[in-house]
Amino acid sequence: MMHRSKVWLFIAGSLLCSAGQVQAKDVIVEIYKKQFIPSEITIEAGDRVIWKNIEKRQYHNVWFKSSGEEEPDYFFPDESYERKFEQSGTFAYECGPHPKMKGKVIVKKADQ
Repeated sequence: MMHRSKVWLFIAGSLLCSAGQVQAKDVIVEIYKKQFIPSEITIEAGDRVIWKNIEKRQYHNVWFKSSGEEEPDYFFPDESYERKFEQSGTFAYECGPHPKMKGKVIVKKADQ
């Protein structure tokens, strides 16, 4: 009987601990007609953004130029690029080959 009580205590404790944890989520940004859709998103730290190129013929990239990063490789129709954001802040990006295409990721702390 004592063994069964310990098992239930362990299960209850595990459920309580996991109830306070926030699951990271994936947020999709589509690239279509030389636009990021949506062009501005707000996420929580730990979330991942996936940019999906749904154009028929056009290549793109997602360049966080203002943070001093080198221009990344292009990705083509039906391909995607993803990035996980661990720190809070505002992150502006653009498409290297199409600099009029601009977007912004606003990352809030997970407890905000």
